[in-house]
Amino acid sequence: MKRFLFAAALALAPLSYAQAAPDWARATPAAEGMSAEKLEAMSAAIKAGQFQKITSVLIARHGKLVFEAYYDDEGAEGRRNTRSATKTVTAMLAGAAIARGAIPGVDAPIKPYLKGRPPAANPDPRKDRVTVEDLMTMSSIAECDDENQFSRGNEERMYLIEDWVGFYLDLPVRGFPEWAPRPEASPYGRAFSYCTAGVTTLGAVVQGAVGKPLPAFAREALFGPLGIEGERWQISPLGLAQGGGGLGLRSRDLLKLGQLYLNGGKWDGKQVLPASFVAAATAPHANARPDVDYGYLIWLQTLKGPDGVGHKAWLMSGSGGNKVAIVPDLDLVAVITTVNFDVRQPHAISEKLLAEHVLAAAQP
Repeated sequence: MKRFLFAAALALAPLSYAQAAPDWARATPAAEGMSAEKLEAMSAAIKAGQFQKITSVLIARHGKLVFEAYYDDEGAEGRRNTRSATKTVTAMLAGAAIARGAIPGVDAPIKPYLKGRPPAANPDPRKDRVTVEDLMTMSSIAECDDENQFSRGNEERMYLIEDWVGFYLDLPVRGFPEWAPRPEASPYGRAFSYCTAGVTTLGAVVQGAVGKPLPAFAREALFGPLGIEGERWQISPLGLAQGGGGLGLRSRDLLKLGQLYLNGGKWDGKQVLPASFVAAATAPHANARPDVDYGYLIWLQTLKGPDGVGHKAWLMSGSGGNKVAIVPDLDLVAVITTVNFDVRQPHAISEKLLAEHVLAAAQP
């Protein structure tokens, strides 16, 4: 039986709601400038299948949980496969490693943190100069493109071998034919190319820098301070936690990660990540496609509500249209989880849900 929790029903069942979300301050939608009627209409549309297979929607406004609904059997305690939304978590862990001095800065070359590895194929001094920031902005020199089935670095090829980091390090240098702009001719001086293998390698870099497994560091530096428990990592054949995707978290935990960025790295009054890193992470560093920029493993785009007003948003995003949308000017965070893996344009479906319902329900 599908479970459904809705903040507008607090007056009818305040105890059950308080038990459901003890780690979130809660409020009715109206108290935080959200339209309960429009949120009810959104839920009805989801139940009617208008957005295919949505599994949960959560909304926080002004730091308070105002809407929480589940549309599958997993409910509140289900660990959602975040897919590539995991990448933003890996950027957060890189920021935490930098804050601790384990990595001197985003311009640090990655090679010193990958010790004990065999010599890489296709040696080139340019590969030796790849930095943490190159991997966080999807703009390293490696020939790696998940959106091109012919790319040697395509993610699906990585899973065919056991050494996922070696897969990235062995890639040849990317070529730039005359129809492809070189980095120096690209916006922000970086040529974007979506590369999961690079983020997988970034996880190994963080692990090497801090001297402990990535899950242990994540628990110490991020999940523990946020009260996140029971996370499930995807593990490579050689035992590396996959920083590029597949992390299993509760929907409420995803909402916490979004709120952490909205709060400039603070949670419950404590500075978990440096505000300066969050500011840098959510600034544009590469142009991913027309009207969409890319920060440190997070998408930067404008969402337009039904009134045509645009709102700049930062999006953690995973396949199937899984989203954590952070909308600073509305002081709002929304989580949408889905299993829309076998439908056309799943990201457009989730962004339509955000624009036509979540933004429509938020009063300025």
